[in-house]
Amino acid sequence: MQADQMIELVQSALDDMKAKDIVLLDVTGKSSVTDYMMIASGTSKRHVLSVAQAVIEQVKKAGLQPMGTEGQNAGDWVLVDLGDLVVHVMMPDARSFYDLERLWRFDSDEREQLVSR
Repeated sequence: MQADQMIELVQSALDDMKAKDIVLLDVTGKSSVTDYMMIASGTSKRHVLSVAQAVIEQVKKAGLQPMGTEGQNAGDWVLVDLGDLVVHVMMPDARSFYDLERLWRFDSDEREQLVSR
């Protein structure tokens, strides 16, 4: 599956689950781990877990197997590694504290895109 198709699939799952403040970061050339990061917020720990689970289920239905997941026990921050795309679903406090958008914006050519609200 192409990266843009995977991004659309994940965005759809996040939108369906009413994730908040969805942002797509293009980290091509900045990270040796992935090309894109999608960051979204949940409204509660249960919501964060449900949103991440929906992403996992959608990509599996499309024939993809996540390379890994982290944080499903706590619910403050769940990471879903899809190879070319890493999805972060976070509680607002954790998102504010770690500020991944700022962390990955270390040059003036940042390509950050607000996907939906």
